[in-house]
Amino acid sequence: MSRFERYLTVWVALCIVVGVALGHLVPRAFQTIGAAEVAKVNLPVAVLIWLMIIPMLMKVDFAAMRQVGSHWRGISVTLFINWAVKPFSMAALAALFIGGIFRAYLPAAEINSYIAGLIILAAAPCTAMVFVWSNLCRGEPNFTLSQVAVNDAIMVVAFAPIVGLLLGLSAITVPWQTLLISVGLYIVVPVILAQLFRSVLMRGGEARLNQALGRIGPVSLTALLATLVLLFGFQGEQIVRQPLIIAILAVPILIQVYLNSGLAYLLNRLSGEAHCVAGPSALIGASNFFELAVAAAISLFGFSSGAALATVVGVLIEVPVMLSVVAIVNASKGWYERGAAVQRVAARAQRPDAGRSGAG
Repeated sequence: MSRFERYLTVWVALCIVVGVALGHLVPRAFQTIGAAEVAKVNLPVAVLIWLMIIPMLMKVDFAAMRQVGSHWRGISVTLFINWAVKPFSMAALAALFIGGIFRAYLPAAEINSYIAGLIILAAAPCTAMVFVWSNLCRGEPNFTLSQVAVNDAIMVVAFAPIVGLLLGLSAITVPWQTLLISVGLYIVVPVILAQLFRSVLMRGGEARLNQALGRIGPVSLTALLATLVLLFGFQGEQIVRQPLIIAILAVPILIQVYLNSGLAYLLNRLSGEAHCVAGPSALIGASNFFELAVAAAISLFGFSSGAALATVVGVLIEVPVMLSVVAIVNASKGWYERGAAVQRVAARAQRPDAGRSGAG
């Protein structure tokens, strides 16, 4: 992890301060940016989001999906967590904490919007930062790459239906046309462009690709930070009035991260999967593609919405929370491997031919 990435939380906090200050000092500038729309797509933000997402997706090699069978247990666990558990658990946690426990402390008009933002955040599995987390827990790189490739392929077709379903269940009006435009604009088109750029760079070999990714990596994070300044410029007045909003929104996100990472880690242990696969599986199962979440929230609900703010809180706590999960995974390696070894022995003993070995 680069120093820039390691201190992402610090940069996000600075963006909050700068955005809120600029929102009060030059409100007309933010109004002008907010009005620069075509078919409900804000053009300045669309450019920034493409600069965020495309470099991230260039790291993904979809040919890696051929390796899925090598680590089928870890792949199965992560897919189960990402698509059958995480979005639905977040919807439940958002309803419990935002729609229930903390409802009285939040602006009534934004309750549904906050819930929507949390759902959008959980519906997109992490794409780029997972490579950093996997490296920190000494994860199997081929597993990480193939898992990310599978998740991205699924995301193209599953993101809109899952978001639409959960928003509908939460009694939130689903702007289907805008949702589908967002999927096309911020998933399908970036995936195609990223793979085209990747194939061109790969003509010069792996070294050329890595060199290019190293150069454009800071561009992606810089675009993210610029987008956050704009968001907080619009959200500044609301945050100044109720600074506890960010802390309240962080509660379901934190619970969701530890719940899903812990469940993925335990299921991998019960299946007898190797620790070098279980680590990144738990991390992929817990983290989010927050660049896409921010883009979708802005498109669906607008710059100044509670949904946009909720996704930004995910960015704010991403690095320290995921580093804590990495630390837990590394510290528990001995405990994990003892349990996984027992499961592997038990699985071998249950095979139909186990009792006939050596007979004859």
